[in-house]
Amino acid sequence: MQVAVMIAGAIAEFVGWWLVATRRFDVWRLMPIVLAALGIAAILVTPPVFAGTSTVTALVVGLAAGFTLYLATLTFVWAASHWTPFRRDVLEKYSQAGEVTLATTLVLSLAIMVPAEELFWRGLFQARLAGAATMSAGTATLIAWLAYVATNAASRSLPIVAGAIVGGALWGGLAWWSGGVLASLASHILWSGLMLSRPPGAGRPAIDGGEAR
Repeated sequence: MQVAVMIAGAIAEFVGWWLVATRRFDVWRLMPIVLAALGIAAILVTPPVFAGTSTVTALVVGLAAGFTLYLATLTFVWAASHWTPFRRDVLEKYSQAGEVTLATTLVLSLAIMVPAEELFWRGLFQARLAGAATMSAGTATLIAWLAYVATNAASRSLPIVAGAIVGGALWGGLAWWSGGVLASLASHILWSGLMLSRPPGAGRPAIDGGEAR
């Protein structure tokens, strides 16, 4: 059952991002539904383990990692924005966010999309692979990360794929280290919240010109 949910969930997210990339659906109307379904399915088949270590330690380390990732992202986006295709994709994604209020994007992202992704990818997918007798925790983390990146690649968006590569590696590593999803969840929520409310320079014109300003 777990394996079936893992495969179906990965395919569903891939298809969701593909539908967004081909402009058949709006990201803020489709992806919260898709990811919410993944999160609920993950909980039903595998009750999440929040931390195999101290919950306080996992929370503090996760928040510190999220803030560090945000600072690194600001630097990366500043440098990569000199590349026109990347800058165009950043502006497009923040323009989509600017079509709804900031409060709406924060609720959809931080209350639904981010927790659902962590519950599915780190709480179910990575944890299930790590529990296999023939696979080490490190190998499980690597495979889960590759699957996560491949799924997000369907978005055909350079910022989203870059976030999946770097963020996915960090969140997978946090889940591996802590033995649960609390550290990766805290990191992912803080990073996403800052990216939406305090976007990198390349994304500010789009946000400033939309309703999220």
